[in-house]
Amino acid sequence: MITRHMANTTIPCRTCLTPFTDTDADRAFRKNIAPKIAGTMIDLPPPTLCVDCREQRRLAIANQLFLYKRTCDLTGEPIISNIHPDSPYKVYRQDVWHSDKWDPLSYGRDVDFSRAFFEQWQELSLAVPRPNLFTGYQYDENAEYTNHAGKNKDCYMIFDSDENRDCYYCYSINGSQNCMECFRVRKSELCYGCIDSLHCYNSVFLQDCENCSDSAFLKNCTGCRNCLMSSNLKNKEYHVENKKVTKVEFERVRAMLTNRLAIDASRERFERLSLEYPQKYLHGIQNENVLGDYLMNCKNAQYCFDSADLWDCRYVFQGFMPCKDTMDVQECGDAERVYECAFVGYGANSIYYSTHILGSASDIFYSAYCPHSKNLFGCLGLRHKEYCILNKQYSKEEYEALVPKIIEHMRRAGEWGEFFPIPLSYAAYNETLAQDYYPLTKEEGTAKGYRWRESDPKTYAPATAIVPDDIAETKDEIIQEMFACASCKKNYRIIAQELALYRQMRLPLPTHCFECRLKEKRQKRNPRKLWDRKCGKCQKPIQTTYQPSRPEIVYCESCYLETVY
Repeated sequence: MITRHMANTTIPCRTCLTPFTDTDADRAFRKNIAPKIAGTMIDLPPPTLCVDCREQRRLAIANQLFLYKRTCDLTGEPIISNIHPDSPYKVYRQDVWHSDKWDPLSYGRDVDFSRAFFEQWQELSLAVPRPNLFTGYQYDENAEYTNHAGKNKDCYMIFDSDENRDCYYCYSINGSQNCMECFRVRKSELCYGCIDSLHCYNSVFLQDCENCSDSAFLKNCTGCRNCLMSSNLKNKEYHVENKKVTKVEFERVRAMLTNRLAIDASRERFERLSLEYPQKYLHGIQNENVLGDYLMNCKNAQYCFDSADLWDCRYVFQGFMPCKDTMDVQECGDAERVYECAFVGYGANSIYYSTHILGSASDIFYSAYCPHSKNLFGCLGLRHKEYCILNKQYSKEEYEALVPKIIEHMRRAGEWGEFFPIPLSYAAYNETLAQDYYPLTKEEGTAKGYRWRESDPKTYAPATAIVPDDIAETKDEIIQEMFACASCKKNYRIIAQELALYRQMRLPLPTHCFECRLKEKRQKRNPRKLWDRKCGKCQKPIQTTYQPSRPEIVYCESCYLETVY
């Protein structure tokens, strides 16, 4: 893996001991976005963890994908939540949490300078209720089974997704309609099984495609219509395996892709064929001065991944809406001047070392779940508040006098500049995406002090039916049945809306649970790591997420464009 060179301070990672570089550019960036309190600049110290360990720590703060049945701790009503019912944390139904039926300031407490700040924050965290899900609650409609998502309507089991309608079983989709089983898809409609695609319509099994329609099994294609099993096509129609065919021949081949066996055989052949065509070293469009992968409309984005509309950002992962002057962030959007945070956006400005902050917030430190607030330090669950510390109200003058003392106290304890440690997460490590990107065994996780959650044996009951191989053989009663995943044996069901979409797109029902289907899509994408290698055509040095030992032919951008166009 490459080392990011600019200059000049090499630091051993406190967790994995791998040396990493805190560059002059990193230090200048932190200085540029450093906060001010009472007119005095507060320094942001250099990281003590490498980029990977910093991302792992942020990912481990939240459970995005696992939903549980439990009761609201205020009303006693049944709810769906991403916080397990056995968890010690209090959980309120979202409409109750956002109401005036409880007062988060009633949990306020004084700062104890004889104890570590993180210890005091964890005590507050255990006392203050959390919302049952993390969504743009005020903007959602009929989207109860979504999480880390917002502004969605009539959606089910979509995650890290915004501004969608009638979408099911997707991760990280935006502005799409009638899509299912998609991963990192934007502004698309009637798509199934698509990955990293934009402005696509009525298509299945596309990857890295843009403006394609009525197609199946395409990779790196742009402006194509009625194409199958092809790679690197631009503005083509009626192509199969990169060859021009008649409309009749196309329709004959396309009609075969309704049976599971035919789809599986086509997928296997397509994966072999796609290796014959060069890949661009970076997945993305309309970028300027970027280092990373899966980027769109970004400028001056260094070591960023899975993001769109970044401007002057560093170490940003999954930026879902425009971000500016942001560094070391996991899932951020519509935000500016954010540092070492996770899950922040919707009008956020000057947020530091915080998590789960959505909605017009500013000048916040070490806090969580505090929408529409500003000037907070170490708070949880406040709405429309300012000048609070550990949920206790202060005057502006009192706040500005006390915060520097807390920072100095944290600095002496080695806490200032560190994101919340993984053991402070409300989620078990294997409930979080940290387990997917940085997998640990149960023994490894518990040895580090991380919580671990065993699977509920009730979710592994015998199947009541066999999944049909063809949608034409599927009856309406299928939605009453329970199936067992072909890989992990976990149970899953088919909902009525899902069945209707499978019929509309003439596709067989899945034989795997949502979790396994999602893992399969993630495995088709490149990792969030960069390697040095050479362009396969001109031998120019490139930095890419294609490891040199991989079989793909990888070109620099100029050689790729020459070949494709």
